Order: sequence, then C-alpha cells, then structure tokens
Amino acid sequence: MAAFSFDVSASAADQALLIALDRAMLIAEFDVEGILRRANRNFLEALGYSEETALGRHHRLFCQPHEVYSAAYPLFWQRLLHGQVFSNLCERRHADGSSRWLEATYSAIRNPDQQIVGVIKIATDITIRAALEAGLHERNQRLAMATDAADASIVMCDQAWRIVYVNAGFTRMFGWSQEDVIGREPVALLGAHLFTEGGEDAVTGLLRGQTVHREEIVHGRDDQRYWVSIATQPVLDSRGSLQQTVSLISDITRPKLHEVLQQRVLEAMAHDQPLVDVLDLVCREVERIATDVATSILGLDETGHLHPLAAPHLPKSYGEALDGLEIGAFAGSCGTAAYRNEPVMGDDIERDPLWADYKQLILPLGYRACWSSPIRAPEGHVLGTFALYFKEKMQPTSFHEKLLDTCSHLCAIAMEREQARARIRHLAFYDSLTGLPNRSLLLAKADQVIAIAQREKRSLSVLFIDLDRFKQVNDSLGHNAGDELLCSIANCFKQEFRASDVVGRLSGDEFVAVLIAPTASIGIAMFPADGRDMETLIQHADMAMYEAKTSGRGCFRFFSHEMNKLAQERLRLESALREALRDGRGLQLQYQPQINLKNGKIYGAEALARWKHAELGDISPRNFIPLAEECGLISEFGRWALDEACRQLSQWRAQGLEIPAVSVNLSPTSFHNLDLPRMIIETLARYQLAPADLTLEITESVLLDTNPTTFKTIHEIHALGFRLSMDDFGTGYSSLSYLRRLPVSEIKLDQSFVADLEHDDTARTLSEAVIRIGESLRLTVIAEGVENAFQRQMLKAQGYDVAQGFHYSPPLPAEAFARWLADHQAGEEDVDATG
Repeated sequence: MAAFSFDVSASAADQALLIALDRAMLIAEFDVEGILRRANRNFLEALGYSEETALGRHHRLFCQPHEVYSAAYPLFWQRLLHGQVFSNLCERRHADGSSRWLEATYSAIRNPDQQIVGVIKIATDITIRAALEAGLHERNQRLAMATDAADASIVMCDQAWRIVYVNAGFTRMFGWSQEDVIGREPVALLGAHLFTEGGEDAVTGLLRGQTVHREEIVHGRDDQRYWVSIATQPVLDSRGSLQQTVSLISDITRPKLHEVLQQRVLEAMAHDQPLVDVLDLVCREVERIATDVATSILGLDETGHLHPLAAPHLPKSYGEALDGLEIGAFAGSCGTAAYRNEPVMGDDIERDPLWADYKQLILPLGYRACWSSPIRAPEGHVLGTFALYFKEKMQPTSFHEKLLDTCSHLCAIAMEREQARARIRHLAFYDSLTGLPNRSLLLAKADQVIAIAQREKRSLSVLFIDLDRFKQVNDSLGHNAGDELLCSIANCFKQEFRASDVVGRLSGDEFVAVLIAPTASIGIAMFPADGRDMETLIQHADMAMYEAKTSGRGCFRFFSHEMNKLAQERLRLESALREALRDGRGLQLQYQPQINLKNGKIYGAEALARWKHAELGDISPRNFIPLAEECGLISEFGRWALDEACRQLSQWRAQGLEIPAVSVNLSPTSFHNLDLPRMIIETLARYQLAPADLTLEITESVLLDTNPTTFKTIHEIHALGFRLSMDDFGTGYSSLSYLRRLPVSEIKLDQSFVADLEHDDTARTLSEAVIRIGESLRLTVIAEGVENAFQRQMLKAQGYDVAQGFHYSPPLPAEAFARWLADHQAGEEDVDATG
C-alpha cells in the first residue's frame, strides 16, 4: 500500500517531516460530507480495511452505533466544518466489529481561499493502553467498593498528614463525608489528644516504614465517642521517603469497655472485696472513661424498694433521699427502669413526667439528664439499676449505651456473687426448710449464751422439743403437708420466743404434720446441773423428751440421771440386737401348733421369735420387736425369721413330719420393699418349698399404711400363691371395707376375746360376729389364746375352723415341737377325736 501523498511543493524538510508523520501516525482525509477520500497504511491496518473497502465509506461507518445515534455526533461535524479543532479519545469500529481506541485530532482543511474543503484526522492507536487503563479502573472500582463495604474505617493521608481519601465505612462510623474531611488533619478531626502520648515514637516508626498500632478514644461528627483500634501503614517511595499513610480504624468500644472494666471488677472480686467496694470501683472506672458523667448503682430488695449501693460523685444526701424508693411507672429513671425491666432514657429531667415527683432532688445538683438501665440476673429478674447522670440535656449515644450495657452486666455478676455467698452462708448455718438456725449455728450461739451464763453465775434451760406422731401423720397425709406444718411451727417459735432466746432445728429428719392440732413432747435439761456444755445438755434434754413421749406425749419432762441409765440400757440393747442379727447368736424361732377343730389334725405352725442374750438373759418380744421397729432393724429381722422358718420346715419334712404350712409375722414396713416378692420366692426355692407352704401374717396396722408400695406388694405376693393372714383381728383399726379389699385368706381372732368367753356375753357375741364375718367373706378364722376345753368347745360350736393356744401347746423350740407333733400324730394326745 502506497504512502499517504503530500503536496509536492513543500520543502525538503517539510517533506521529511510529513513522511515521518505518515510512518508513525494514523492519517485519514474526509470531504465535507464525511466521505473517506484518502487513508494511510497505518489507518487502514488499525481498522482492518483495504483501500478498496475503505475509500468512499462515510465517517459514521467507522464509529460505534451508540456514538452515531447520539445527539453529540451531528454537533461534532458541524463544529469541525466551522473550523473548530477536536482532540479526544475515540472509540472506532474495526472491520470485524470489535472496538479500537484512538487518541485523535480532527482539523478542517482549507483551500487557498480559506474555504473548508475537508477534514483531516491524525491519530494514535492506544487500544492496548486503554484496555490496561480500563482494567486498572475496574480494579480500583472493585477495591473502592470493597473498602466501602467494610465495617472498618479507612483513612489515607499524604506526606503532610492531610486526608486524601476516606471510605464509606469512615462515614458510617464517624458521620463525616469525603467532602467534609479531604484536606483536614486526622488529629484535629477525631480528637486533639491523639498522639499526645507516645506520638513522637509513632511518627518515627512510620518514617522508618513500620506499621504503628494504637488504641484511642476518639470523637465523631456529633461529638459521640468511640474506643478504636488504629493500625497505620506507611507508603514509602523508592528512596524511602514517606509518601502516604493508610490507617485502618476499628470500633472496639464494647469489647474494650468490657475488657477494662471486667478486669478491674474480677480482680476486686478475686481479692474478696465487699460488694459496695466492687460497685464503687465500677462507678469510678466509668467516670474515668466518660468524664462527663456521674454514676449511681441502686439495689432492689424483695419488696420492690431501691437502696443506694454506690455513687462516688453524687452527694450522700441524694442517696439517702433515694433509700427505700418504691419502684413504679413514674419513679424517675431508676425506679421506672426497675419497674419496666428495660432501660429508661430521661434526656430532660425538668420536663420528664417520670421525674415529676423527684426532680427537686437532682436539679439543684446541676444534673439535667439521667439514663438508667436495669441490672438483670441470668434468669431475667431485676437486681438493681445502673444510672448515668449528665450536666446537659442529652440524647442517648451509642458510647454511653455500651457503657450502660457493659456495666449492668458486670454489676449483675458482682450482685449475683454476693447473693450466692449469702445463700451459701444461709445454707451453712440455717435449716433450708424452716429458716431456723441449724445445728452448727445453734451450737455456736448456745456456746455464747452458756459462756455468758457461766460468767454471770446464772442458770438457763435447754428444751428439746419433738412433735408427736410424725410417723403416722407423714404416712397418712404425705411429706408436703408435713413440711408445711413444720414451717408453721417454726414461725410460731420465731414469734413466741424472745430475741435473746436461741431457737434452731437440729436435723433434716422427716418431721410431718396433719390438719389437726399438733402436740409436742418437751425434754428439759438444766445448766449447770445436767451438763456444762451444749452437746451434753442437748443429749440429756433429748433423753427427757423421749421420756415425755413414753409418758403419753403432749407433756414435758426434766432430765434425771435415771433417764441416762435407761437410755444407756436401751442403747446397749439395740447394739446387742444388731449383733444377734449379724451372727444369729441368741435368736431363735419357737413354734406353736394350729389345730383343725373339726378333725383334730395339725393345720399349721406359727413361728414366734425369741431372744436369749448371754448377759441380759431372756428378752421379751414386747421389748425387742418395738426396738427393732424404732432403730430400723425390723425388715432385716423379718428376713431372718422368714429364712429360718423355711429352713426348719424343710428340715421337718425331710424327717417325715407332716406340717402343712408355717406362719411368719411380717411388719408393715416390710411391704414397702418392692423386692419382697422376689426375695420370698428365692427363699422358698432355696429350701425346695412351694408358696402354699408359707403363710404371711400381717397386723391390722397395715390398713393405715399409706405408703403406695404396701398394697401393691401385698397383691403381688397373693398373686404368687401365698396365703395372707390378718393377725390380732378386732383390736386395731378393723375396717370391713379395707378387709374386703385385702387379699387375705384367713383372719385370727385376738386372744383377748377368747379369754372372756366363759364369763362375758359380749365376748361371746363378738366372737360369734367375727366367725360370721369370716364365713361371709369365705375366710378361714383362727382363734388365738385357747387355754381350756370350754373355750375350745365354745369356739367349735360357733363354727371356728382352727384354734391355737396353751390348751394344745405353748410355743416350743424346733426339736420339742417335732417331738410334740410326733406324739400328736401317733395318737398319744387325741385333742378332738371324740368331740
């Protein structure tokens, strides 16, 4: 392609310049209509055309459509044809449809008469540079978007320490726009105190290219304060000179407040400082951080009244005026915050209706605003309030709200800790149910009282009080009712006893009560006659109380040394019984036969416990059975009796003796054990016996046993095939409705009725009634205590099935009973053969 031709009349120098221009630039000539008349090689190659396809085309065919159809395009040509020069970046269309960027100058061509006859375009192809610049621009835009989206503030300063750029995060944090801050110094803008401490070291570090980290309290546009972390990075040129600084500013107000305050508060608590000292420390730390406020902490009691705990810079008279303030809907900022359980911001005390009744207390002190926040326990209830007082009328700021939030949390920790310590002290020295002093505190107080009495040479009384029949009441009404009664009695003690008296509860035993008037048994020991220390006096008063119970309850007894002797004997007897159950020595079962009145044959044998101690001699069941009940050995005693009776029955049968069954007495408490049926089955299996071989005797007192497991266990035992016998029928709490519900197989007429059959018509009538009851319920009726032939004949005539008593045989040891039975079965003693 030929070079662009120029005027041949030009000088050689001009020709050389034009040739060089042709080689370096893109040159094109258009007529006044915009038609391309000539173009050099650079132009054609840049846009991808040949001379044949390019010449004669209109200028707009080389432009992008958006430019051609814009309003500026016609004006562009009009201005050129009026002689104006146009220089700019131009986007031109390549022959393949892509874009090319040209840095072009358009100038009008004039003829010798100065008429415009065309337009010449001289341009440079900058497509590659434009692409790089576009990429850089896009990158900068993305970077700017990223910095604007960041929560942190970014500030760029020049070498003169003046702001040249801030991101949107700076505006969001501090309130200033870019236009507000460009050209200003950060120190003057955010706070004159910046870099006052260690400022020279910070500047030196930046000049050396080091990143500088600082934590400062700064101010925003509305004078709101922030605790910030500032990380400043220097930008140095190739010679190491500072050109710019880039600072990243993060809001650390909340964590910093929490860190500083928490550290101080926890240190104070770790050193076991009193609550008021810890709260005073919180107030002083807040006032050090926020110098424009005065602080106050109030505690809330259980009755809804506030009490001052800390207020270092408020007059003491103001706290005294607030002491006992009742919370409510119009009780100032603090009283209302505690009432609502939410923050209350009183920004104008003088006009705030919440302060109508209280503003005369605070306005003379120069305070015009008060913001208060409730101090909440973890469960949400209010423990107190934390308040900030201001000299000026102010709206809440986030800085002060964060202070309130942080301090309320720390105050809650301190107040909860104090309450926990109080609860621990109370648990350590007071009974949890009644609130009376427990044994530890009782002894401590009593020791003091005894010391005073000893010093003043006067006497005092120690009363051991125990409510009567707690066991029966507890079983019938339940533990909750018992607890309620015990609390009522404790309240009576608190009201009736003098403040100088010492009243306490010794233990957490299951005291109970019923909706009846309770009585009490009181034991009294005197100082110094009955003891010179509290432990001894309590021990002796306890003995006297036990004597009061055995004397009929509802009375009092003074301690005597005979009581001590009896208590020692009882303790010795209890210890001996435990040893006997442990090794089996001295305990034995004796057996009394039960005879069928119709045919004289053996019906069964009742096992009766006997105890002969090596030193104490024979001990009556009337003594050791109640003792076993009282000291919790009765269940163990029942297991021993059951095992021994089954073992003996198995041995007799191995000897060829025909004994249909053996009867064993069980205490009602034995049926509290849900495992009793399994234990009985295992015992029978151990001795190869069947359930029909064993009869379990229960007393009528089981009818009053309200333990939910009792009747369940009884029914389970009956379902396994065991016979149940109601012993001593007619002497206790006989109830036909209960008897109908119990799965008993037999009832035993008590011997007291049998003894009077010869002389008492009433006794005969009652025994007649009992046998009729048995017949109606299809129960076997056994008469106990038969001692002569008249009684035997009378009972047989009334229809009784079985009899037992001394008329046949007293209770016998196993060997003697075997001999008696062998003689009986051999016909040596035919009790009923002839009728």
